[in-house]
Amino acid sequence: MYPLVSKSVLCELFGFSRQAWYDSKKRHSVKQMQEVFILKQVKILRREHPRMGAEKLLLLLTSTLQEHNIKYGRDKFFNLLGEHGLLVRRRKRGPKTTNSNHFYRKYPNLIRDIELVSSGRLWVSDITYLRTEKGFVYLSLVTDAYSKKIVGWSLWPDLTSEGALNALRMAVAGEGVKPNLIHHSDRGIQYCCNDYVNYLKGAKINISMTENGDPYENAVAERVNGILKGEYSLQDTFADYHAALEAVKLAVYKYNHKRPHRSVDMMFPTDAHKQTGTLKKHWKKRSYPLKRESGDT
Repeated sequence: MYPLVSKSVLCELFGFSRQAWYDSKKRHSVKQMQEVFILKQVKILRREHPRMGAEKLLLLLTSTLQEHNIKYGRDKFFNLLGEHGLLVRRRKRGPKTTNSNHFYRKYPNLIRDIELVSSGRLWVSDITYLRTEKGFVYLSLVTDAYSKKIVGWSLWPDLTSEGALNALRMAVAGEGVKPNLIHHSDRGIQYCCNDYVNYLKGAKINISMTENGDPYENAVAERVNGILKGEYSLQDTFADYHAALEAVKLAVYKYNHKRPHRSVDMMFPTDAHKQTGTLKKHWKKRSYPLKRESGDT
């Protein structure tokens, strides 16, 4: 900067010792190296979790940072990702797949104010669409409301009840049916039709449905759909059904086994599934919409 002025003169001019100058330079160098290291680790994680939020990324990186004696707070981490364009933006929601304008019986909502202390007590179901170059395909999901684990799923080429039934069959085969299990869904024709209702009754599963068309009455199921599409690239357009199917398999595995969830004490759903008792939620209920980074649920 001033090639004809010695470091000693500059340090004296600005009130620093030479040692302080070298220490400052060293700290700046260490800070840069730490940032490069953290950004590299974030990019590695993002290969598996393309749209995972910053808070969960920091949680997954905690042990790695500790091993390298790097202390990095939440706000500092958010700022670093923001400076490098690595924060995730929310995507707009697509069209709905629910048709509740039908003559089948619509069951009452049994889960208002329900308190869950173990898995296998409440399953929530929903359907979302995926795009392919040949048209839409439809993903049916059954999720355990306690652990947030996806216990059944099916990708089907149309909106007939068979896709939803396949997901339910997978859940029953894999989990069994505990006494007083409740199945909760919207009032879509797939869940109200005779085939689906008769299967639930035959398996001795209690039937619960939303009553007012309010998405918050089936918020867990809706949120799981959003996570799979928003964080695991299921919002992309796939070449065909088979490409979409492979993407769903991978997304469900990563969601269940590798993604910490704010609603279950930041555990992976497969781990939360084995717990009992009330699980800590790392968010507060609010009476108004809260804008946050996509992927931090």
